[in-house]
Amino acid sequence: MSRSQVRACEPLKIIMVFLCVFPFLSGENGRADSSRKAAFNLRPSAIPDRIILSPGENPARQMAVTWRTDSTVKQGVAELAQAESSSDFLKKTRQFHSVTSHLSSDSGPAHYHSVNFKKLVPNRLYVYRVGSRETWSEWFQFRTAGSQAEPFSFIFLGDAQNDILSLWSRVIRAAYSTIPTARFFIHAGDLVNHAGRDREWGEWFQAGGWIYAMVPNLLIPGNHEYHYDKQKNLRLSAHWRNQFTLPENGVQGMEETVYYLDYQGARIIGLNSNEKIVEQAAWLEKVLDNNPNRWTFVVFHHPVFSPRRKRGKKELMEAWRPLINRYRVDMVFQGHEHTYARGTDGGDQKSGTVYVISVSGPKMYNLPSARWIKRGVENAQLYQVISTAPTYLNYKAFTATGELVDAFDLVKRENKTNLLVERLSADKN
Repeated sequence: MSRSQVRACEPLKIIMVFLCVFPFLSGENGRADSSRKAAFNLRPSAIPDRIILSPGENPARQMAVTWRTDSTVKQGVAELAQAESSSDFLKKTRQFHSVTSHLSSDSGPAHYHSVNFKKLVPNRLYVYRVGSRETWSEWFQFRTAGSQAEPFSFIFLGDAQNDILSLWSRVIRAAYSTIPTARFFIHAGDLVNHAGRDREWGEWFQAGGWIYAMVPNLLIPGNHEYHYDKQKNLRLSAHWRNQFTLPENGVQGMEETVYYLDYQGARIIGLNSNEKIVEQAAWLEKVLDNNPNRWTFVVFHHPVFSPRRKRGKKELMEAWRPLINRYRVDMVFQGHEHTYARGTDGGDQKSGTVYVISVSGPKMYNLPSARWIKRGVENAQLYQVISTAPTYLNYKAFTATGELVDAFDLVKRENKTNLLVERLSADKN
């Protein structure tokens, strides 16, 4: 709540002051509508906020940071140094000027600033801050990827979408608490419910807070990051490219929604399942064909195989599924269905590409039975931790309360599909 909102309550009776300052007590039917009325800083100021890291195309040598200010800050600046155990790094900082863009929204005009740190040293801890001549953020740290294949872990999150600050925040915080050494987050779209509402984006950034500034994020858009313009054309939210700085090595015209990067022996490929499916297929085949990495992960929003009948997207089945099979993609991460389902193509549950659908927000769908599903979970907010090694990877799915609900290993076999080894008993289904 802004100070002006609090002042507006002053002439009212004591009870009205109480409800104005604590609006969550006046939800409909006694239930708090905390998503719409949660208190946080919505309007931009000269002080940097919404700070978020994303790895570059070469994450061993590149890292991008994006942040927001009000429009009085015409030029953003980032300072960077290799981290040291003392504050002596302050004597060795380098300055980088931002690329700055303007965005007007329901929160008013704002400037978004982005810096792409380049020529970094692999597997090195760096410290940085962002701001301008008068106002600065605190110092944050991040680690670049190694230049060679070596084990690492990352976190996968399905749709956030609803009640983001009040109910989704606990999931991303629990995920970070479980494995603070995770090298990055993967988000499978539908971060918000309404693409053009800045308040929802504000909730998303508030929910993750400083975690986004320390742990890099890979994001792809879901259908809720799109909206129809006045001519009824489907458009990506103007927030997307202003507030995220992602690799631009994908399909022309789909920059920062289709891309890939290589991370310590793994290729991570982000696809946009909302549009231009066939155009992406040709690009995807090239990226899969020229792939020197041992592990391959693909993420997009709409599922190839859906838990519910007639919800699988036919275009994905026809254009992307054959390539996923031909090039033996290890795992496909998806969202959209607001439930949890994990299985393999064709129902062979001991080998082949593993497809995962998950949800991290509170909006839930029922989980019907489907032949391809090996393990399913209903009505639970979830996060997933994936850890790679040279000859196998380990996968674990946790609820928001820390319960382990799915776990398996994928074992590499020369000239064969992967062997899937279950790590939980059958009674967890």
